[in-house]
Amino acid sequence: MAKEKIRPLILITNDDDITAPGIKNLVEAVKDLGRVVVVAPDKPQSGMGHAITIGSPLRLNKMNLFGDIESYQTSGTPVDCVKLAVDKILERKPDICLSGINHGANHSINVIYSGTMSAAMEASIEGIPSIGFSLLDYRYEADFTGARSVVHKMVSALLKTKMEKHMLLNVNIPSVPADEIKGIKICKQAYAKYEEDFDERLDPHGKKYYWLTGEFVSFDKGKDSDVYALSHNYVSVVPVQFDLTNYKLKEKLENKNLFK
Repeated sequence: MAKEKIRPLILITNDDDITAPGIKNLVEAVKDLGRVVVVAPDKPQSGMGHAITIGSPLRLNKMNLFGDIESYQTSGTPVDCVKLAVDKILERKPDICLSGINHGANHSINVIYSGTMSAAMEASIEGIPSIGFSLLDYRYEADFTGARSVVHKMVSALLKTKMEKHMLLNVNIPSVPADEIKGIKICKQAYAKYEEDFDERLDPHGKKYYWLTGEFVSFDKGKDSDVYALSHNYVSVVPVQFDLTNYKLKEKLENKNLFK
């Protein structure tokens, strides 16, 4: 008798919380590709970066939000979700971890702050191939039709290959109708950032408080960046790594012997 093929194990998480439309659409996009398990925060965690919970206990509750898909919500951060999934929920490491679909962009410098990408990065650190997906639309009622198609196409293709265990991809999807997405481009992370300002206001008691505001500015004029691809209705795929070593600077410092 032929040996039964083991279905891929797909871990799904996000930073917008377990009830966000983005994670529902992510589940829908891949539920036919393997066994899906969802572990996600119980409240929005945008901008949390790679934060972990160390000063308070973590809660983990089983949910029933995705039909017959096994799902859990936690009181922790996106990174906590991955840690709990690997240590307490899953009987083995997943074949792939998917984070998102985030409501809003995570291109260029946003990858540093993103809870979506930090969850994927944590999985990558654990030796799990991972992808963070984001749609360039912050609205709750955003149309995820094109995004679902992109996710299914990419994940289906990757599950048929031998992925590097530390593979980490940052995928951003333009907010246009599905038939206007021109394709998928492998890109570099653009040199772009927010020119920030703190809007100073007074509360009813006359005390000052501040709202962070700013304008997104790209300094990268190249045609190989994620910002350029997205502005031309392409999906951007940026390979990312958690090793932050600047190897060129390392070599220069070693050669100059500045600190001898």
